[in-house]
Amino acid sequence: ASDVYQIPVYDTYLVAQMRPELIAKFHTTLFVALLVSHPAHAAGSANSILSGLLHPILGFDHLMAMVAVGLLSIQLAGRHIYKLPACFVLVLLLGAIAGLGKIPLPQVEGIISVSVFILGLSIVTGGRVGALIAYPIVAIFAFYHGHAHGAEIPSLANPAAFIAGFMAASAILHLLGVSIGAITRKPSTRALLGAGCAGVGLHMALLTYGLV
Repeated sequence: ASDVYQIPVYDTYLVAQMRPELIAKFHTTLFVALLVSHPAHAAGSANSILSGLLHPILGFDHLMAMVAVGLLSIQLAGRHIYKLPACFVLVLLLGAIAGLGKIPLPQVEGIISVSVFILGLSIVTGGRVGALIAYPIVAIFAFYHGHAHGAEIPSLANPAAFIAGFMAASAILHLLGVSIGAITRKPSTRALLGAGCAGVGLHMALLTYGLV
């Protein structure tokens, strides 16, 4: 048996192999998504944008989920590399509006923790979870993450600027996940990363519900 690593079908969109037009579409789609929530560009506050940028990064559960979505997208391959993160960012906006409007949503913190666990498990499958399952899961989790962001907007912050900031940070974290997925070529390495993500998510979920 040969020891040469064979790249499987779903692993064809690595850094050196991803088609330039897909990369361009990825950036363009996320940029358009950010513009939807970006009236703060003209009238917003720099402090609010900065606070929004830091919010997903300083929240470890948010950070893990965003990176996981990017890694999952490259496992699904093809156009999903930009469509799955774009789906997350757009639904994130809807969730933020709901949170800002004080629309109640049950088990927000618990579902956010569970999202890290489920996304990690999805990565372990090597993309075999499939797009028909991945998109609804990602959309549900995005809404919950967005709701948490929107509900926690500081009282003195410019809401539009804050939302634009955390949407931009989310897009950047998605790109980080895509980059990690492109660099880690072996499915076993990606599966290990997914398992680590799932383990962290499970621990956070247990802590959230007071089970540990």
